[in-house]
Amino acid sequence: MGIPGIVLAMIIGTPVAVALGLLCGGVLNRAKGQEMVTSYILGFFINGVYQLEVLYFMGWLIPIGNPALVLSRGHGIHNAVSLMGPRAVLDRLIPLEIGPLDIGSFHLGTVNVPVATYLVIAVFCLFIFWFRRTKLGQDMRAIGQDRAVADSAGIPVDRTRVIAIVISTVLACYGQVIYLQNMGTLNTYNSHDQAGMFSIAALLIGGASVSRAGIGNVFLGVVLFHLMFIVAPMAGKNLIGQAQIGEYFRVFVSYGIIAVALVLHAWKRRRDRVEARGALRGGALQGSDLRGPQKGEAE
Repeated sequence: MGIPGIVLAMIIGTPVAVALGLLCGGVLNRAKGQEMVTSYILGFFINGVYQLEVLYFMGWLIPIGNPALVLSRGHGIHNAVSLMGPRAVLDRLIPLEIGPLDIGSFHLGTVNVPVATYLVIAVFCLFIFWFRRTKLGQDMRAIGQDRAVADSAGIPVDRTRVIAIVISTVLACYGQVIYLQNMGTLNTYNSHDQAGMFSIAALLIGGASVSRAGIGNVFLGVVLFHLMFIVAPMAGKNLIGQAQIGEYFRVFVSYGIIAVALVLHAWKRRRDRVEARGALRGGALQGSDLRGPQKGEAE
């Protein structure tokens, strides 16, 4: 219950996240150049393992002490699990109420500000800001810009990539716990998909690219993404008469922006490769001119 329950969830989740990060890093190091497709398929595979665990293993191989969580057949977890014990305990840890607020004709009432959650977010931002200036952070940035150059500079590329993915999975674990305590309900079979997709879409909407993202992109993307949640249903209702149409439009934009970002990234990589090949050919031709006429070239 409460904060101890959240801390316990993070403690239990940390070794799982580290193990999955090591697995993911090892697989991606063997699929260099095809990381996007490989990680996508790997996500489906791990999701299948997770579904197998919660559908069949829990209640059968893994004992569940609370019978209210288990399906009537004796194994498997219910689709929705109530988290009222840790519900919003972090959000309400440092209470701050503002209001009631009246903006024109809109009555917003009292607004509860989750001060503790914002402080945790600020700590993570400071950690990222500090980490990017460390030796390991600089190595990660160099590998992200050009893996071959980083390898030539003596940076252990494979090891650094694995460390980066492990850090990512651990932070994602903590973020998921914070997300679930805010929601108060665990959708057993799709909560993890929702948070990940929304995070990616918010980053890209905020101006991040596949190869570069900053803290500013995070906050801008979150604001714009949540504005879509508010504006899209209202626009659908006012323009067409159905709020659900606006929701479909929001989903279309969310997934479409990810697809456009991936296409632009692939196009930019292809263009850079063509330019690099052209520069190499130009240098080779210039080098042959500097050597002077060879045998048979005088005629």
